[in-house]
Amino acid sequence: MMADHGAPCDPQEATYCMNGGTCYKILSMNTLSCVCNENYKGSRCEQFQLFSMSSKAGEAGLIAAVVIVSLLILVVLAFVIYYVRKRLKAKQQRRQNNQQPYWMVKPRV
Repeated sequence: MMADHGAPCDPQEATYCMNGGTCYKILSMNTLSCVCNENYKGSRCEQFQLFSMSSKAGEAGLIAAVVIVSLLILVVLAFVIYYVRKRLKAKQQRRQNNQQPYWMVKPRV
């Protein structure tokens, strides 16, 4: 922390830091420095730092993985249903083609 290396600023210099940052004078360099409050950064605490969602990044990745796997399962299921229906329809057509009306008799050879 900067406070270990400097002295508090004079009342005139105290306005150097923005957004409630604490001003310190670095004696060895004859410059002012700031210790920023939470969510602020920059040399004078002038930049607001948005909250990060890094702790939820793993959860978002898990949700994305579940959605992708679900979509893959649905696609595979659609192909299986299509194939089964196609086979049943072909079997039904073969059965209809082999059936003859009851009045038609096959000739004897």
